[in-house]
Amino acid sequence: MRPLHWHQRRLRFSTAVASHNPPSAGRAAEQHCLRLLERASTPAAVLQSLAFLFKSGLHSNPLVLTRLFASSATAAPALLDPLVAALLNPSVAIDAFLVNTLIRAHVTSPIPSVRLRAAAFFPLMLRSAVVPNKFTFPFLLKSCAAQPGSPAVGLQAHAAALKFGFATDHYVSNTLIHMYSCFGGGFLGDARNVFDRMPKDSAVTWSAMIGGYVRGGMSSDAVELFREMQASGVRPDEVTVIGVLAAAADLGALELARWVGRFVQREGIGRSVTLCNALIDALAKCGDVDGAVAVFKGMEVRTVVSWTSVIDALAMEGRGKEAVGAFEEMKAAGVPPDDVAFIGVLTACSHAGMVDEGCRYFDSMKMEHGIVPKIEHYGCMVDMFGRAGMVERAMEFVRIMPMKPNPVIWRSLVAACRAHGQLELGESITKNLLNEYPAHEANYVMLANVYALTRRWKEKSEIRREMSKRGIKKVPGCSVVELDGEVHEFIAGDESHPQYEEIYRMVEEMARELRRVGHISATSEVLLDLDEEDKEGALQWHSEKLAIAFVLLRTPPGTQVRVVKNLRVCSDCHAAIKCISRVYNREIVVRDRSRFHRFKDGSCSCNDFW
Repeated sequence: MRPLHWHQRRLRFSTAVASHNPPSAGRAAEQHCLRLLERASTPAAVLQSLAFLFKSGLHSNPLVLTRLFASSATAAPALLDPLVAALLNPSVAIDAFLVNTLIRAHVTSPIPSVRLRAAAFFPLMLRSAVVPNKFTFPFLLKSCAAQPGSPAVGLQAHAAALKFGFATDHYVSNTLIHMYSCFGGGFLGDARNVFDRMPKDSAVTWSAMIGGYVRGGMSSDAVELFREMQASGVRPDEVTVIGVLAAAADLGALELARWVGRFVQREGIGRSVTLCNALIDALAKCGDVDGAVAVFKGMEVRTVVSWTSVIDALAMEGRGKEAVGAFEEMKAAGVPPDDVAFIGVLTACSHAGMVDEGCRYFDSMKMEHGIVPKIEHYGCMVDMFGRAGMVERAMEFVRIMPMKPNPVIWRSLVAACRAHGQLELGESITKNLLNEYPAHEANYVMLANVYALTRRWKEKSEIRREMSKRGIKKVPGCSVVELDGEVHEFIAGDESHPQYEEIYRMVEEMARELRRVGHISATSEVLLDLDEEDKEGALQWHSEKLAIAFVLLRTPPGTQVRVVKNLRVCSDCHAAIKCISRVYNREIVVRDRSRFHRFKDGSCSCNDFW
């Protein structure tokens, strides 16, 4: 005979005890156990309630088990799965309330592995011939949204909602929009179909679709939908505003971000800590760091997220000393830094060339704050050494890392090798990256760049052919500007803009003016086997130059120019924009994928350190 586990022995004992209890005693025990579970706020209290549950023979009582699972989800998340495994057996009468609680308890768990098991309880409901209700699907669909790599599960859940007649329920439809938008751009059309078919009298519905567009990288559509929402007369709520701010941050739409800040104040929308943090982030990413700092200073309550947002904002502008000052101020205010705050201050040190300070903060993580550095922190250090030209020190740092370097760290090293002339080392690292990660386009582009810089056009052409054979395409450079409430997008060599002929003439005028003041294009940036004259022509059509030309055409003299670019600004464009700022007497702010460049009077805020 197999030995019994502790819970099996306890279950048999409690069943025997319960068989001698009269019905009234069982009812009293049930109510007492429910009260114990309702008050349970710690793992110890949950275990005490569990002991009473066993003693009273309530191990198969669905109401008590439902309360037990709900309490353990909030008070003792680590106990949830072991309790479910021990107590959810064939003797338990399954009902909708129990299964709904199981799905909800799992999907709201702070433990990722537990969250992933939430959807598995829906088949249990169907096998037990229990009919789902309208409370089943919102949490079921939310659990599917947490598995973006498995959209088939979500499609099955949607089909079940249709089958049982709940797909048109307002809460279910809103969660469907959220789920499809979490699956990625390919499913945003499905989210929009759900949105278009349902009543739009609630801010929750609009917020779900706006948030979906932002998550899917379609921020312009999110802004457009927000304008439709305003025209419909539905009052935005805090969630809507946070979604629009995220869209503004993505687009670099400063006027929109500022307008949203005024709108919140005018409409009396509560300025919660979360909303203020979103406003700080949006203003900072749109280039108004001082505005972001002003919002921060006006907050009555500041969390570590608030402090980190300001530190990040200053870091992106290259204002390293101010970012470090904010970090120290945060500690002095009694707010302990977390691992994200350290990423912010290390990034600030990296972008400002503050190597000694960066090393000191990295060492203090474990020694003073008990935070074990993650791979992101090691990546910041490698980036810092690389930007400062300390390529050998960066390589040594990678060798002593306690974890395997990821591709981001290796690419950071390659960029440092390229910037500081160590092309052989850069080539070696990139070839290793290609062998290990053959599907990532950045690895091919980096190796092609190295071959182009060393004029090895045959090898570079072979890399391009390999990319073509594998169906891998280089991400095109794209620049965005906001003007008069509209967002304009430019791609190198693109002629889709309605004013492209005027823009191209303006670019040619800019090129003549730059040559007049002695600017020489950095033709090494062109990765094609062309003669020097053709290379110079190729450089002048880069997307940021098209965007700047457009703003120069459409705005009066002295107006600030703001550009957001999806890639790193190349060295030729960086040098050219410095000249443009002087020749045309304009302040030009460019946000690339890692920082802000503020060009004025022929110089840049990054001090050519980027």
